[in-house]
Amino acid sequence: MRVLLVEDEPHLVKEISEFLVTESFICDVSTSLREASENIAVNDYDFVLLDLGLPDGDGLTLLDELSQGNASVVILTARSEVDDKVKGLQMGADDYLAKPFSLLELKARMQAILRRKGGWKKEQFPIGEFEVDFAAKTIMYAKTEIKLTSKEFALLQFLLINKNRVLNRFQLAEHLWGDHLDDDYQSNYIDVHIKNIRKKLGEYAATDWLETVRGLGYKVKI
Repeated sequence: MRVLLVEDEPHLVKEISEFLVTESFICDVSTSLREASENIAVNDYDFVLLDLGLPDGDGLTLLDELSQGNASVVILTARSEVDDKVKGLQMGADDYLAKPFSLLELKARMQAILRRKGGWKKEQFPIGEFEVDFAAKTIMYAKTEIKLTSKEFALLQFLLINKNRVLNRFQLAEHLWGDHLDDDYQSNYIDVHIKNIRKKLGEYAATDWLETVRGLGYKVKI
């Protein structure tokens, strides 16, 4: 998943971005409102982690811009005032974490947001004859774990989060790689990954819930 970290404290930028990368997120960083606004205008993010005390203004002003997209917003701030928290949530933020915070708690909050938006009440959920665990990043058939690569699981997870919605190859590629590869290369790799997922899962049970929408892209139908 693609995350925009809006934070101006260098040690926090390093700590949070490195953690997110180890958790298989793509992480862009903005250290000011201006940079964040530019990134939001040209990129589609799954999450925005938003500090409020930025050098060129209040991070809350970005929430209007973010309301036009699909990003989930977690406010990260040292402010302790209740009014700031309430105002941010009323303006559309999904959650709020006061500094200092545990990186594992941040991850748990992000996973909880994904569950709410996907309509799931727990980390494990069934799809066809399989069970997917977002936290453990595993997919099981009965008691057998099916080995997917990190990119294959990330692709499947993104489709599951957006269940019943057609995602084109560009959206899927941007989710996996950001802006680092050319369009043709990305598109081909999406098809290869989908083929590999179907092959690995198909050895155990049907995967007709993973649909190809001709001329458009792919979707998980539940």
